[in-house]
Amino acid sequence: MPSAKDIELRVIPSSIANPFVKKHHYSGKIVHNSSLHFGAFLNGRLHGVMSFGPSLDKRKIQGLVKGTPWNGFIELNRMAFDDVLPRNSESRCISVALRMIKKQAPQIKWVISFADGCSCGDGAIYRASGFVLTGIKENANIAVMPDGTKLHKMTLESSPLRPIRALGGKSYFDITGGSLMAKVPRCGRRPYTARLSASVHQVYRPCI
Repeated sequence: MPSAKDIELRVIPSSIANPFVKKHHYSGKIVHNSSLHFGAFLNGRLHGVMSFGPSLDKRKIQGLVKGTPWNGFIELNRMAFDDVLPRNSESRCISVALRMIKKQAPQIKWVISFADGCSCGDGAIYRASGFVLTGIKENANIAVMPDGTKLHKMTLESSPLRPIRALGGKSYFDITGGSLMAKVPRCGRRPYTARLSASVHQVYRPCI
């Protein structure tokens, strides 16, 4: 039986990483500013991807570690693995990736990632990899549609005129009367909130 130590981690291009993430990540989406992709290979076949890149709003995150320069941290934007890899594969791959980043990009002093407690747990894999929980924020921007589909406010606002099946064929502006709402409108839907909906994790400086 293979073990996590049999996994080979390689840097791969976005043309390989992104289709895998779309297929295996629970959101089905990529982060477009991801610039560094690691592939987890077992017996020569790709079974996992980790995508790193700058945070969308670096100004809000930079201060988590005092004295961090603008290019001193990076975000683990996406982590997607299939069901083939053995136990502990995720934590081992994260650890190996951090060592590779430390060697090749010494200006990076720490890494941040987010765990979506509404959909995939509270970050146990990150903690097993040496990450430290730095904050928990209730998410009031996710709503559950009548058919069970979960949509984020940013998804709705990015294409406010596009008809959405989960909204009965209506657009976001049809629901809001043509305005960008501060909060997700109810409109027959129920807000989906959870205590661990946006758990922020950050690696101590010595960890990388």
